[in-house]
Amino acid sequence: MGETTVTTLEGREAAVPHSVTDDAGQGFLRRLRAPRRPRLWFEVLLIAVSYWTYSLIRNAVPEQRGEALRNADWIWRFEHQLGLAFEQSVNHAANSVTWLIVGMNYYYATLHFVVTLGVLVWLYRAHPGRYAATRLVLFSTTGVALVGYYLYPLAPPRLMNGGHFVDTVVVHQTWGSMASGDLKNMSNQYAAMPSMHIGWSLWCGLTIFALATVPWVRVLGLLYPAGTLVVIVATANHFWLDAVGGVLCLAFGYALAGAWYGATPYALPRTAPPPRPLLTPSARRRAQVP
Repeated sequence: MGETTVTTLEGREAAVPHSVTDDAGQGFLRRLRAPRRPRLWFEVLLIAVSYWTYSLIRNAVPEQRGEALRNADWIWRFEHQLGLAFEQSVNHAANSVTWLIVGMNYYYATLHFVVTLGVLVWLYRAHPGRYAATRLVLFSTTGVALVGYYLYPLAPPRLMNGGHFVDTVVVHQTWGSMASGDLKNMSNQYAAMPSMHIGWSLWCGLTIFALATVPWVRVLGLLYPAGTLVVIVATANHFWLDAVGGVLCLAFGYALAGAWYGATPYALPRTAPPPRPLLTPSARRRAQVP
């Protein structure tokens, strides 16, 4: 008698092919998450459109003046209960030194954008493999801040009723604040929580500290958000609790980027590998044949 061929269950299971759709889906996700060299034209366009959208949404949020002033009064009382209501003292002390407060006004108006863009350019040129993940942190931080502006309108200290704070831009007639003087009608006056001056500056500082190789540059990276905290309080644009809100938004940004890329942005490869050619499912199967 001829031999009987028996196909075992294990053999049948081994013969079941993997789903091409599943492989394609997993490959697509891997390509999305893989570090890649950014394209200049796309990044410039993305940053421009993103900032325009952020400004549009932030300024379109209803100002809700009454609620914003009530929230400011509550925060001021709460800080007094904590024994940490120091904003007014810092504001008056800095305002008494003209050259100092004028410098702080220009610091507040300019470095927020200049340093952030500078760090993005540096990442693009020197750390292309980490650029997309680190940019995701910044963008998601800013995005969640918009939710805060909508849900919790807050007047800055300089606009409080009876707060006796000095609006240093108005008093010293300096240029640049989107929240004072002739530019105040172009910006939502009651979007102080969270502080993106702190969210962005801390993002810059941590990025510089993590990736710079020159020790004094790393120190400057840490000093930048600390200096920004002093400035936002001295110019009466924020309570220190607004800075806490900015830190929480940044923590969300890092958590999102870490979940997507499976690592902190700074742990990713410095340089992006060259892109691999896309293969059709049939080409992938041929490539797997020994």
